[in-house]
Amino acid sequence: MKKILLQNNENGFKYYKANLHCHSTMSDGKKTPEEIKRYYINRGYSAVAYTDHDVFITHNDLTDDSFVALNGFEFEIVMDNNKRTCHLCYVALDKNNKKSVCYHRTKYLVNHNEQNRHLLTFDENEPDYERVYSPECINDMIEKGRQNGFFVTYNHPTWSQEDYPQYMSYNGMNAMEMVNYGCVLEGYDEYNGRVYNDMLSGGKRIYCVATDDNHNCGKEEYDDSFGGYVMISARELSYEALTESMLCGRFYSATGSRTEDGPIVEYLEYDDKKVYIKTSPVKEINLICGSRTNMSKRDTLGGTVEFAEFPIRGNTEWFRIECIDENGHKAYTNAYFTDELEKEI
Repeated sequence: MKKILLQNNENGFKYYKANLHCHSTMSDGKKTPEEIKRYYINRGYSAVAYTDHDVFITHNDLTDDSFVALNGFEFEIVMDNNKRTCHLCYVALDKNNKKSVCYHRTKYLVNHNEQNRHLLTFDENEPDYERVYSPECINDMIEKGRQNGFFVTYNHPTWSQEDYPQYMSYNGMNAMEMVNYGCVLEGYDEYNGRVYNDMLSGGKRIYCVATDDNHNCGKEEYDDSFGGYVMISARELSYEALTESMLCGRFYSATGSRTEDGPIVEYLEYDDKKVYIKTSPVKEINLICGSRTNMSKRDTLGGTVEFAEFPIRGNTEWFRIECIDENGHKAYTNAYFTDELEKEI
């Protein structure tokens, strides 16, 4: 059964470039929300999720015909000895959602947060939420985020010093960070393909995102913007259209730089146990599976390829695709599950 998984400039869908993890002067970032908007628009972005630490402040005033400010915030749950931590980003699916979840009236504030406390909205009848570094607490926070209308991502497991026992105990998130560019610049191997594979094979049906996690510290040699992004395939540039596509997984992730974008996934289709992908010119297109049936398409003479057709073989439960261009930049599709793709529409 033919299913179109990604498309650009076809059937009313178009790609919009977005950063889903960003910090401003509302917490520990160095640029104001307005400065971030201008900075990212000049690099071709259509959307930024403002995910300042622990303060859920909406920025709907920044949204216009060429830019969407997605409203969000980031939680950190820290182990008592600070050896490990778990960070989660929440992006509101509805621009009118202003309610902070898992809120504490006095704790967990970062840098400028105290002066912005008066901007927050929370349920006065709910008790202060105490964070505990445990699977039970973290899963409860994920569940509360989902129940209250947020897209929840699990962030930078390498920087957080979390390994298999920790991240496999978390459930219910929408996505995990395949790439966190800010952490890469700090020396961490924050390319998390193996973590994503572990989660998928462990039964978690989640998406992956590449993000900047930018704080814009101002040093020319350390600009933590434009290194990780998502391309959202949506019917229009609006808050509702973008978050609808995020929730449905109509996006892919990529790495780039201040001057270069990563590979473009022009089209992705599944039909009769085969997957078809069309890309910008790349060195290789790799099919990664939940079984030992990976495949690769490349020009063995060192040229580029722009199309691949892969059979989905054997007992493969899930697959995803990675593309690598001549600059070493990558594009990552979300994982797709064969039992879902074989269902009647």
